[in-house]
Amino acid sequence: MDLDLVSRTVSQGLAGPRPKAVADAVRRVVGVPARDVFAAALAVRARTDGLVLADVDDAITSGSVVRTWAMRGALHLVAAADAGWLVALLGPRAAHGLRERRHRLGLDDARVAHGTKVIAEAAVVPRTRPELLADLAAAGMALDDSRAFAQLVAHAAMAGEVVRVADRDGEPTFLRAEPVVEDEAVLLNRLALRYLDGHAPAGWEDFATWSGLPTGKAKAAFAGLYPPAARPEPPRTARLLGHSDPYLSAYRSRAFVVPSGFEGRVQEGDGVVNPVVLVDGAAVGTWGLEGDEVRVAPFAILPRGVGSLLRVETGELGRFLGQPLTLLERA
Repeated sequence: MDLDLVSRTVSQGLAGPRPKAVADAVRRVVGVPARDVFAAALAVRARTDGLVLADVDDAITSGSVVRTWAMRGALHLVAAADAGWLVALLGPRAAHGLRERRHRLGLDDARVAHGTKVIAEAAVVPRTRPELLADLAAAGMALDDSRAFAQLVAHAAMAGEVVRVADRDGEPTFLRAEPVVEDEAVLLNRLALRYLDGHAPAGWEDFATWSGLPTGKAKAAFAGLYPPAARPEPPRTARLLGHSDPYLSAYRSRAFVVPSGFEGRVQEGDGVVNPVVLVDGAAVGTWGLEGDEVRVAPFAILPRGVGSLLRVETGELGRFLGQPLTLLERA
């Protein structure tokens, strides 16, 4: 058993005691990728105890967690209490990096500023995408290209003006946020401490990759930090991780967890990180959900005792999804 791998599973909340609240699990790792809401829910499931899928929806609806563009300018599910300062630190840099893309879509700086103001003023109450498009059109800024709206509303979120809340009628919905003004050095230190607490052992290079911060800022933020106190070693653990789980996407390299020769099974050409079977912190295969079957494709013959662990984990996944599931191992 690799103690560094086990330590990372404990830091990330994948092993050892797990909370019973969605916000606590999300806060543990600062945020989980949320472009795919179901994948985000699976990341929450793996880090909580006793929840069901509806609990994740309820947390979004109640506002204890929100979706916003944070680390690397990507959409993440974060605790509501963390959204403001995360965006204040990471949003402007991410927004600047997307400036050329906005320009290619006909959104020059003046139109972006105007559109952001319209969205922020309209979203004092939750507004869906069609409603915001109508608001923009009424303000003389009709957008016919869905990509242009996606870029504009993302910019508004990165500017700290709105967050994405629970969808209404199947449409993305946004609500006004209060921008946070705080010293950058304080925020950098806070983010580095939070990252290390939820991902240790890790280095500043991992922090830079995960956050999207420039090398110099990431390295400076890590200077003088000490790893969190060692947590008790957990019993042997198996987890079924979903697409792009933070355990596989929050470090500079996946070589620590994916055996040599199997990286192509974990990440394919489209850049999506596939669901992984994790045992004691190491990837031992991939998996997929087909009907009522969890189909596991191991990299090699599974070690003795892993099958029983996976049957328990399959049962937990089934309870979370509200359907009985059967474990099927493929050669």
